Amino acid sequence: MFENLSFDMVIRLYAFSIVLGALVLWELLAPRRLNILRKLRWPSNFGIFLINSMLLVLVPASALGASLLSLEYKFGLLIWFKVSLWPSIILTLLILDMAIYWQHRLFHRFDSLWRIHRMHHTDTEFDVTTALRFHPIEILLSILIKAAVIILLGAPILAVIGFEIILNSSAMFNHSNVRMPRWLDKYLRYLVVTPDMHRVHHSVYKNEHDFNYGFCLSWWDRLFGSYVAQPKDGHCGMTIGLEIFNQKEDARLDKLLTQPFRPQ
Repeated sequence: MFENLSFDMVIRLYAFSIVLGALVLWELLAPRRLNILRKLRWPSNFGIFLINSMLLVLVPASALGASLLSLEYKFGLLIWFKVSLWPSIILTLLILDMAIYWQHRLFHRFDSLWRIHRMHHTDTEFDVTTALRFHPIEILLSILIKAAVIILLGAPILAVIGFEIILNSSAMFNHSNVRMPRWLDKYLRYLVVTPDMHRVHHSVYKNEHDFNYGFCLSWWDRLFGSYVAQPKDGHCGMTIGLEIFNQKEDARLDKLLTQPFRPQ
């Protein structure tokens, strides 16, 4: 079991490094918005990522661990109904992506969860490192939610590893500050969440940041009525973040970690 977990971590690290490097290069060569305050934001965003990475190593529960547990005890719908491998993989990818959509939506709906999630929204600019900016408590809750869904499904190992890579890569892509042709964005967002589509979700306006919850597939927002095509102030003119926090005063790592416990 531990060998499988180590293999999973190595594969995900390689995929993460390649995607992150490619998107940083794309942002430098063709940015969508200018003046994104890297020197102010990146130390804390990468600091949060390092804390979360250490947390993932220390916490015994994981997506792959849940899949291995299901396999060992023959537990889960896909196992009970003897669904063959490739249909199981497709169903797992779809259901897990929909579960992440609803998890995200619930974190905006309930105040106790929003206080944890809002740290992600207090980034006053939007680039690939914003995808790394999640509070450790949210990471722990997300691990538990994914593990529960995987166990109930009896999801195959290959699908779980694939989903983790897809989720991390798509989160970095749709948070990236990259410019692409409008025609490409228009057609691409019929399938997946594009940076322009997700940037709306980071608007300072509540009636925009409470929409476009998807991380990978864009279908769920359209299906469940939470899709907004464009920000009313335009992508280059829109204000990103939350009014209750100030980037210069609240950008320090210790300030980010204590945000859920502060009165705002």
